[in-house]
Amino acid sequence: MGWNYGWHRFERFERKAPRAAKGGIKAQSQRGQFGQSWWAKRWIAVLEAMGDELGGRLSRGRSYARNGQVLNIEITKGRVTAEVQGSRPKPYKVSIAVDQIPEAGWKKVIEALSRQAIFAAKLMAGEMPQDIEAPFAECGVPLLPMRRQDLKTECSCPDYSNPCKHVAAVYYLIGEEFDRDPFLIFRLRGMDRDDILKQLGGRTATAPQPAPRVEETQPIPLEAAAFWGVDLQTRPEVGSLQPPPVAAALPKRLGSFPFWRAEERFLDAMEAIYTAASDRAEKVVAGSVVHNTSHDAVE
Repeated sequence: MGWNYGWHRFERFERKAPRAAKGGIKAQSQRGQFGQSWWAKRWIAVLEAMGDELGGRLSRGRSYARNGQVLNIEITKGRVTAEVQGSRPKPYKVSIAVDQIPEAGWKKVIEALSRQAIFAAKLMAGEMPQDIEAPFAECGVPLLPMRRQDLKTECSCPDYSNPCKHVAAVYYLIGEEFDRDPFLIFRLRGMDRDDILKQLGGRTATAPQPAPRVEETQPIPLEAAAFWGVDLQTRPEVGSLQPPPVAAALPKRLGSFPFWRAEERFLDAMEAIYTAASDRAEKVVAGSVVHNTSHDAVE
């Protein structure tokens, strides 16, 4: 068993069913294409352009991604490392490397981006501008990989085809993660979100302020009524109470949790929790739920 270098084809490899993985990262997309944004699709297109060369490895990679065979993923500047559970007891180690943009190249890119306020405004809002690739191309440093030669992939599995299905599974999950956080693309190319925004003038660092001096420290009351300063047996007048028009509005605005591992989609789970909380709040106000002043939850 050795590391695979470069991109080449080796079809005569015995296929085995992977071992079941516990707590792996599962793709949000359970059917159809991976990635919804244009930058995620561009990333995935580089891999899928080799469909004929890789045989069924891409489809098996998609299955691995959707079944949670990828155990962990770490994205750092210029490199993605991951572990994928295959057919052997020990997970395979996967690495995907992307050349970092040199410091001089980033300086040119930042200057080009700063000349158009729309770029800074959209980046501050967490959005990838549609034509952001243009200033990168003008500076001679493409933002996204354009060809398979722009990527260096390695896997410790015995399949001599590179990329193998384990690499493909990690690659697809990265594409999905780009939908959630487009700044991961910049990190792969050598610069984090905070550094970009700071250099664009969108964020200024401030020194931490000292905590206010506390003259006297009072013990915290243990009883709920004393802590909140209200009589929990008396229902306050809160007026009419209506459920929010959109359940889990804040989580939906923030986006999905990175590399979600559960069976249910993160935002679907949060929507169910928020809906249940709204329903419970209505019952409390209506008086159909009895307050319990003990440490137990409201029942």
